[in-house]
Amino acid sequence: MQPIIQVKSLSKSFGTFQAVNNLSFTVNEGDVYGFLGQNGAGKSTTIRMLLTLIKPTSGEIKIFGLPLSSHRNEILKNIGAVIEKPDVYKYLSAYDNLKLFARLSGGKFDYQHLMNQLEMVGLAERAKDKVKTYSQGMKQRLGIAIALVHNPKLIILDEPTNGLDPQGIADIRNLILRLSREMNKTIVVSSHLLTEIEQIATKVLIIDKGKKLIEGSASELFDESQTIVEIETLDNDTTLKQLQQSNWKNNLQPKREHALVLKLDRKEIPQLHKDLVAMNAAVISLQPKHSLEDYFLQITSGNQHVDAFTN
Repeated sequence: MQPIIQVKSLSKSFGTFQAVNNLSFTVNEGDVYGFLGQNGAGKSTTIRMLLTLIKPTSGEIKIFGLPLSSHRNEILKNIGAVIEKPDVYKYLSAYDNLKLFARLSGGKFDYQHLMNQLEMVGLAERAKDKVKTYSQGMKQRLGIAIALVHNPKLIILDEPTNGLDPQGIADIRNLILRLSREMNKTIVVSSHLLTEIEQIATKVLIIDKGKKLIEGSASELFDESQTIVEIETLDNDTTLKQLQQSNWKNNLQPKREHALVLKLDRKEIPQLHKDLVAMNAAVISLQPKHSLEDYFLQITSGNQHVDAFTN
């Protein structure tokens, strides 16, 4: 698989603050690359360096096999990006916004091409309406249409679902999947929402405080056979002894302060529940956690990080 983005030992400091620290990763052609981290982890700083909006303190970036530092214009012609909320002209229609940005990109696009772009993001029926009448989700989709108008090879979306309601989030998710599966685009999506990235990504990178924690394919990181289950009962000590004498003894993990912990296949959870009932365990809660979420909890400094991923 051909690498589209190659980042090596990338760092960025703002005075004494280290925003990105020795970061290396590779995005291959066709990836939907999930770039995960809590707010302030360094995601947006990294993306701005990829787009030459800020200059790295040190490190190397190659895109399409070319050094970004010496081939900036050539590279950026083949990138489409939406950085947080798209900047559009509210008193123009969606069509007029798209037409304006298409001209700024240097291309010559006819009416049908622009309407096709709006159709692709589900805005063709509102093409003539002023953007000030749009919901935030519609503005996000218009921003993506603008990013795609010149048919880029690489699409970079920074927190594209920020501030959206559930329907808006679903719309953006489905659009990303369509761009990947039907148009074969390579897409980098940054987010602080683990559950959203899990549904779209083929490869995932997690950073915290500017450093890489883990990188791998979604199939490896979102492995349901490695589900963590936390159990809280009225008498954890007694329940633990019962589990140690049961078929679940090999699934037990180190106990946490208020919970018993097991690692098992997600499909086994109903049987675990039945066995706990048979033990007369006074269960207060039985909570499955994703293995990736649990991994993140183990290697960072506290629950606030996981909350940032799941809320």
